[in-house]
Amino acid sequence: MLLVGNGRVITRDDNQPYIENGCVVVQDNLIVEVGATNDMQRNYPAAEFIDARSRVIMPGLINTHTHLYSTFARGLVLKDDPPENFPQVLERLWWRLDKTLTLEDIYYSALVPLIDCIKCGTTTIFDHHASPAAVRDSLFGIAGATGLAGIRSCLCYEVSDRDGAAVTAQGIEENMEFIAHCKQHNNSMIKGMFGLHASFTLSDETLRQCMTAVEGSGVGFHVHTAEAREDMDHCLKNYGKRIVERFDDFGILGPKTIAAHCVHVNDREIELLLSSATNVAHNPESNMGNAVGCAPVLKMLDRGVRVGLGTDGYTCDMLESLKVANILHKHQQRNPSVGWAESVAMLFEHNSAIGQTTFGRPLGKLIPGGYADMIIVDYNPPTPLSSANLNGHVLFGMTGRAVDTTMINGRVIMAEGKLPGIDEQEIIAKSRELAQKVWQRI
Repeated sequence: MLLVGNGRVITRDDNQPYIENGCVVVQDNLIVEVGATNDMQRNYPAAEFIDARSRVIMPGLINTHTHLYSTFARGLVLKDDPPENFPQVLERLWWRLDKTLTLEDIYYSALVPLIDCIKCGTTTIFDHHASPAAVRDSLFGIAGATGLAGIRSCLCYEVSDRDGAAVTAQGIEENMEFIAHCKQHNNSMIKGMFGLHASFTLSDETLRQCMTAVEGSGVGFHVHTAEAREDMDHCLKNYGKRIVERFDDFGILGPKTIAAHCVHVNDREIELLLSSATNVAHNPESNMGNAVGCAPVLKMLDRGVRVGLGTDGYTCDMLESLKVANILHKHQQRNPSVGWAESVAMLFEHNSAIGQTTFGRPLGKLIPGGYADMIIVDYNPPTPLSSANLNGHVLFGMTGRAVDTTMINGRVIMAEGKLPGIDEQEIIAKSRELAQKVWQRI
């Protein structure tokens, strides 16, 4: 038994959203009880106690769309002219990078952002992977990295036609073998989804093959959806329909599916996302950085679509993405009163629901029966903190790098800024060595 107490507890539980001097009781990997520190110490006198020292205790953060393999792009100098549109971003950067990756590259390029996740308080990720020259065992390699880091993760391989039929088949096989592995071992820390790249790199025949392969598996898809206008135009020209309509026709949509981005969707597509209970992952920083547009998130949320928050590999800091989501939609709408509640709902409500759908127990909430994923944030509020204003403190007062303790599945992964089970220097040095070789091959 373990108590994490003497802190300002933000539970994300509507019945008890904030406790001024609160404590979370953990048994093995689950939360048993949440209450006042004095009460919990009296109820569990023999339990080990972690003293938060009046800092903020809150649920671990969830990232519903990221790309761990993008690590080796940091600092990469492109040999071509700077890209002027999204297809050029893919062709000149990402599709050159992913083609060079070996299994060793994949492992170390995953470990680096996983360490960043721990340091920023991100305890669960949904990763979307691509490595056409090393498809086989790529998800198992990433799973090894997430296992070493201690991050809860849901992995998939992005099936695409862009590298030929043999690689397409390997992607389908890698997804299904990993999904079967996860189902066999039933580990609460690792799950599989079926990854798809995007509509414009997937033929009807390939989508039929994917649907046949995944039938009966019980998992959903993780797919880039209407990220760029070029993708939408391709779908209209070649299939006579819009992207969400095409995915709906194939049965890809559903409550276990994550449709990442959804920038270029119309009212009809929003209704399809809603009626199918499909999850959407909004990636504000990536969308701005790639200049693909601003997703109609406010409209989707208003209609009742479950929209979560991801980073698309742009950062590991979900609190950073929270801030950007807030100001992006204010800017887009030219209205300072929007974006506030919506960005909070995406990160703390909808990401939590997406996480629970995938992992089976509550995530992103400090409630009895939920997984014991929590963080301690070194934040001393300069103004009163209460259940009525806690979101304002999170949004304007906290950053990921203020996290100094991270617990995942009942295990303390980082304590006071130190990761005792991980040799950061060795990992970063090896990553730097491998990245140099990757750059030479691009």
